[in-house]
Amino acid sequence: MTDPTAYLTTPDGTRLAYRDDTPPHAHPTAPPVLLLHGLVGHLGEWDDLTARLLADGHRVVRYDARGHGASTRTPADMTRAAAVRDAVTVLEELSLSPAILLGQSLGGLTAMLTAAAHPALVTALILVEAGPACRNAELPAQIAAWLDSWPAPFPSRHEAAAFLGHQAWADGLDWREDGGHARVDRDTMVAAVKELATEDYWEQWSRVPCPTLVLRGEKGTMPTEEATAMRARRPADTHLTVVPDAGHDVHLDQPRALYEAVETFLRATPESAGRLGTECADH
Repeated sequence: MTDPTAYLTTPDGTRLAYRDDTPPHAHPTAPPVLLLHGLVGHLGEWDDLTARLLADGHRVVRYDARGHGASTRTPADMTRAAAVRDAVTVLEELSLSPAILLGQSLGGLTAMLTAAAHPALVTALILVEAGPACRNAELPAQIAAWLDSWPAPFPSRHEAAAFLGHQAWADGLDWREDGGHARVDRDTMVAAVKELATEDYWEQWSRVPCPTLVLRGEKGTMPTEEATAMRARRPADTHLTVVPDAGHDVHLDQPRALYEAVETFLRATPESAGRLGTECADH
C-alpha cells in the first residue's frame, strides 16, 4: 500500500508531514477542512472525522505540527507565531483557502490565531477544548513532568493505550523491536507551551470575524466560564456545544458526537456546509 503521507517545507526550513484526502464525490460548494491536532498529538488522531467529512463532500487536510510525528522533530522555533505560519503555508501551498479550520487543544489555539491574523483564509472556525484563556505559569513544568513519566519505551500497544488513554495515541508512537517510543522531543514540547505560561489571547479572539463553534467535553479541561466569556465577546457568531461523556480529547472519546456537533454547526453556516446545507434544505 502506498503511504498517503506527503511533505512540504515551510519558509524557515521546517518539514511538515501532511495528508490530503479528496472526497469520492466532491461537492463544489463544500470548503476544504484543515484539521490541527493538539500537543504531543499526530495527524492520525483525525482518521474518524476525516472519513465522515469526506463522505459529506469536503476535501480534508491534516498535518503533523512542527516538532510532532513525521514532521521536523526539533525545529528552532516553537512559538505560536511559527505555528500560525505553518498553518498559512499549508493553506496556501495546497490551495485550500478559504477553508474551515478545526483544531483541538493547542491545535485549536493555532487555528484561532490563524483566523484572527489571516481572516481571508478562513471561512469558519471550530475549536475543540480550546480558547484564548491560556495563561498558566505551571504549564511548562506540568508538561515536562508528564513526558518524564512515560515509559521509555512502552512495552506493548495495549500498555501504551492504557497509559495514554487512547489507542490513537498508542498508534502514534514509533514502534520498534524493543517497544513504542515517543515521536516528540521532551524539551521541544515544553518550548511549544512556554509562552502559554504568561500569555492570554483574548485580543486575537475578539478579532476573529468568521462563525465559530466552541466544543467542550463534559469532563474536559476547558472551563465553562471561558466558553461563556468567549460568546459574550462575540455573541453574534459564537456557538457553544458540550459533548457528553467526553474529556479533553473529545475527538477520540466521542467521535460520532463530535461529528454531529460539527455537522449541525455547518448546516447553520450555509457558506461552510456544502452538501450538508443542500441535504438540510431537501429534508
